[in-house]
Amino acid sequence: MASTIVNEIKAPVSDEMKLFEEKFKASMKSKVPLLDRITHYIVKRKGKQMRPLFVFLSAKLCGGVSESTYSAASLIELLHTATLVHADVVDDANLRRGMFSINALWKNKIAVLVGDFLLSRGLLLSVENNEFDMLKLVSEAVNEMSEGELLQIEKARRLDITEEVYYEVIRQKTASLIAACCATGAKSAGVDDSMVQKMKFFGENIGMAFQIKDDIFDYGTGKDIGKPTGIDIKERKMTLPLIYTMNKVEKRVKRKMKSAIKNHNEDPVYVKYVIDNVIEHGGLDFAHDRMMFYTERALSILAEFPDSSAKDSLRKLVIYTTERTK
Repeated sequence: MASTIVNEIKAPVSDEMKLFEEKFKASMKSKVPLLDRITHYIVKRKGKQMRPLFVFLSAKLCGGVSESTYSAASLIELLHTATLVHADVVDDANLRRGMFSINALWKNKIAVLVGDFLLSRGLLLSVENNEFDMLKLVSEAVNEMSEGELLQIEKARRLDITEEVYYEVIRQKTASLIAACCATGAKSAGVDDSMVQKMKFFGENIGMAFQIKDDIFDYGTGKDIGKPTGIDIKERKMTLPLIYTMNKVEKRVKRKMKSAIKNHNEDPVYVKYVIDNVIEHGGLDFAHDRMMFYTERALSILAEFPDSSAKDSLRKLVIYTTERTK
């Protein structure tokens, strides 16, 4: 069902996305056989390619796809893939999208070097095509992603994250890259800076909604999502449903929840205690309301544009972000 919806969303730019796949493969070519084998594996395990999709639909919405749009999409995908490769090393993760991670197959040293190679390819692609504005937009996003990750790590140690800090973490960590996708797409269509900023804000709001939806998934409510996973709790991540609940419950319960997350986060009984409190005290309902706030804000920006197939697809993409079941 999800793949059918995604194919519908891709329809206005399906030809462009196919051509992009070829250009993206070419952008990773290397004379080193090992590197070529690894980048081939990276291309093979690609997901739904939502980020390039945002680039192409934003370009089409703002006037049309150009050669710069392909550069922007490749740059985004190269830098994003590099951050994922490095993240798997940092997290000691063996799987990515159900397939073995680069570090699981070729060990950490090679994975770090592959991430560096992908970053350098993105930089060279921008310089070779004189896409310095694109490079600035995407580099700012990668800078924010790093800061957001470090801010989250710093706060997770003390479990003292406030709602305001949480929004800043997810704006930097998740929303900044989707914002860059929409901004570079608009820039590639030749619109002025005010329109680029408008599309950046549009993407930022989608990214905020997307991350809050991920937070809700961890509690496994609803027939489509299945049983609670509690993965965020095990990793001591202070997500929005948890932050809201810990600010609402009495001090005794808050202390017990903190102790469960800090000292017993691998124990299913303690994890269940935290999840039950979040559900009972309305943490999920609050998170859902905040997700819808960002969703509506993104849709209101989109409503300012004239009707088109790209606008319709972006609207469906916003809704899909908040209604997806995985």
